[in-house]
Amino acid sequence: MFGCLVAGRLVQTDAVQVASDKFVFNLADYENVNHVVVFMLGTVPFPAGMGGAVYFSFPDLVSGAPVWQLLGFITNDKPSAIFKISGLKAGEGGAHPFGVMASVSPSVAQVGVSVETLDQLAQQIPLSSAAVSTVDTFMQFTQKMLDSLYNFASSFALSQAQMTPNPTETFIPSSCILKWYENFQRRMAQNPNFWKN
Repeated sequence: MFGCLVAGRLVQTDAVQVASDKFVFNLADYENVNHVVVFMLGTVPFPAGMGGAVYFSFPDLVSGAPVWQLLGFITNDKPSAIFKISGLKAGEGGAHPFGVMASVSPSVAQVGVSVETLDQLAQQIPLSSAAVSTVDTFMQFTQKMLDSLYNFASSFALSQAQMTPNPTETFIPSSCILKWYENFQRRMAQNPNFWKN
């Protein structure tokens, strides 16, 4: 019903069913994993009105007991999700539906999927640090950065009559900054990843 993928590793489809509505994947050597993808295989959909809460569990450094944290969810309408787990290796665990499970090895983490109603999923708050940044947030950052640069540079604008000659200072016409600003915005709108080339 579910699959789990870590970059550079084979796809896992061997989830252990620990209850009628709960499934767990083991992630060996989790310390070297940054992101994990959880997805539906497409063979069995969720029943109507149901989805899957996705949890991540790692062994507590002191007690060795599993610490469970809610990452997010998958549904028939959103059959896959990418989660960032590299920053989740410390902190408090939250409420989870897996009960007391035996701890595995100190270097093995677990990804759990709990089948729950969509209403229950909507009321749960996943860890914000597990969300992978999107192009939208990058675009928003870039827009704010462009606005800030333009506003900062414009705050020093002088008319030609106000300028005093200073041989050690270089002046850039504000029209150049505005042209760069508009070109950068246009390129970002066309392809948010243009700067990677």
